[in-house]
Amino acid sequence: MKTIGILGGMSWESTLEYYRLINEEVKSRLGGFHSAKILLYSFDFAEIESLQHQGRWEEMGVLLSEAAQRLEKAGADFILIATNTMHKVAPAVEEAISIPLLHIVDATAAAIKEANCHRVGLLGTKFTMEEEFYRRRLKEKHQIEVVVPPVEQRDLVHQVIFNELVMGEIKEKSRLNFIRIINDLKSAGAQGIILGCTEIPLLIKPEHSSLPLFDTTAIHARSAVDWALD
Repeated sequence: MKTIGILGGMSWESTLEYYRLINEEVKSRLGGFHSAKILLYSFDFAEIESLQHQGRWEEMGVLLSEAAQRLEKAGADFILIATNTMHKVAPAVEEAISIPLLHIVDATAAAIKEANCHRVGLLGTKFTMEEEFYRRRLKEKHQIEVVVPPVEQRDLVHQVIFNELVMGEIKEKSRLNFIRIINDLKSAGAQGIILGCTEIPLLIKPEHSSLPLFDTTAIHARSAVDWALD
C-alpha cells in the first residue's frame, strides 16, 4: 500500500471527511483491520483564508509547495490537496515535488464521464466558480462544459461556505437556497452538479437534487485509494 500525503486543514471540517472516507474505503476493499497509510499536513485555515481574500495566491503556492515537500521527505508516495479552491496553486505544488499530485478536477472529470454527462453546473467558492483554473481544466483537458450560477447566487454560495460550512454550521435555510440554485442550473442545461467545494457535501446530499451530484470530496478520496492500492 502506498502512503497518501494530504495537504489539509482548508478547512479541517472537510479534511475530517477525507480521513474518514479514505479509511472506510480501504477497510471496505481489504477488510480486517486494514486502514490507510496517511501523512497529513494541516494548515491553520485562518492564515489561508486571509491570503485568499487578499488575492495573494503566489504566497499560498509557496506555502503549499513547502508543505508538500515536507510530506514527500516524510515518505508520501503522492499528494492530495484536500480542497477545490487551492488547486489554483496546484501547478506550483507539482513543480516543487518529484512525486505525483492527484488533481481533484481530473478525478471528478472521470466520474462525470462515467455518468455520461457533458454539461455540468459548478458550485464552490467564488474563486472556483469565477476564475479559469477549474473550468478551463474541465473544458480543455476533459471536454466538459461548465455552467455557473449568476453573480447574486455565486455570492450566496460563497457566503454560506465561509460563514457557515467551514464553521461546522448546517442551516436548513441555506440548504433550501442551494436546492433552488441547483434547480436553476438544471434549467440552464446542466446534466449534473459538481459540489466543487469540499464542505458543500456537508449540506447537500443526493436526496436534495433531481440531478446527479458529483461530490468532489468522496470522488477524490476514492481515487486516492485507487492510487494507494494500485
